[in-house]
Amino acid sequence: MIRFKSLGSGSSGNATVIQVRAGTRLSHLLVDCGLGIRELDKRLGVAGMLADQVDAIFITHEHGDHIGCARQLALRERIPVYMSEGTYGAIGRPDFDGLLRLVCDGEVFEVGGLQVRPFTVPHDAREPLQLTCTDGALRLGVLTDLGHVSPHVLQELAACATLLLECNHDEELLMASSYPAFLKRRVAGAYGHLANSAAATLAQSLLAAGTLRQVVAAHLSEQNNRPELARQALLDALGAGAEIHVADGRTGSEWLSA
Repeated sequence: MIRFKSLGSGSSGNATVIQVRAGTRLSHLLVDCGLGIRELDKRLGVAGMLADQVDAIFITHEHGDHIGCARQLALRERIPVYMSEGTYGAIGRPDFDGLLRLVCDGEVFEVGGLQVRPFTVPHDAREPLQLTCTDGALRLGVLTDLGHVSPHVLQELAACATLLLECNHDEELLMASSYPAFLKRRVAGAYGHLANSAAATLAQSLLAAGTLRQVVAAHLSEQNNRPELARQALLDALGAGAEIHVADGRTGSEWLSA
C-alpha cells in the first residue's frame, strides 16, 4: 500500500513524503527537500513523522526550492540521497560522506517495498529527473517541474493510478503579471513550467489510457495561478473520471492513498 503527502509545493519549498507498507514494515521516501531543516522537521511532525523515519531522499534537480536542506538532513540522520550526476555537479559536488547514490533515467532503485523509477524531463536544470514508484500493485507518478510533456514523459507515466502534477500557472495571469518579459518567456517556455492547460491535457490523455484515478495539482505559482483555476482546468479535462486535489504551497496536502 502506498500513501503520500505533500509537505509543501511551490517556490517557497517543495517536499513530498511517500510511504509504502510491505507486511508490517513502513518505509518512507522523501522527494525533494526544499525547506530549511527546522521547517522540514516541523512539517514532518505535522505529518505524524520524525526525520529519522525517512529511509531515502530523492532530489529531482538543483534549484533551491528542491535541494534545500538535503545534505544537512542526510548527514544528520544518515539517510542515503539519490540524484542525477548532473544535479550533483550543479550543486558543486559536496561531500555526502558515503550517502550519495547517483541515478539516471530508467535506473530503478528500491526503498523498502517501493520500486522507484526516475525519468528525465525537459526543464532548465542540469539533469532533472522526476519519478514513478510502485509497490507492485499501484503506480504513483511525481511530475512537478517541466516545460512541456515530451513523448518520453508520457510513456513513463502511462501506468500511473495517481499523479502529483505540476499546475504552475494560468497563462493569462502569467502574461498579465508584473514578471519581466524574460521571466515570462522562461516560465512559459519549453524548459520552464507547465500551465494549467498543459497539465490538464496530460491528465486527460492518461485518463483515456484507463489507469488514472486521482490527480493532485502541485507547484502552483503564488502570483500566476489560483487553486480554483487549477482545479477547474483539471475538472474540465477529467470530469468525474478521477479525483482532484490541490496541494497548498505552504501546507501541502493531506495524506492520500495512491
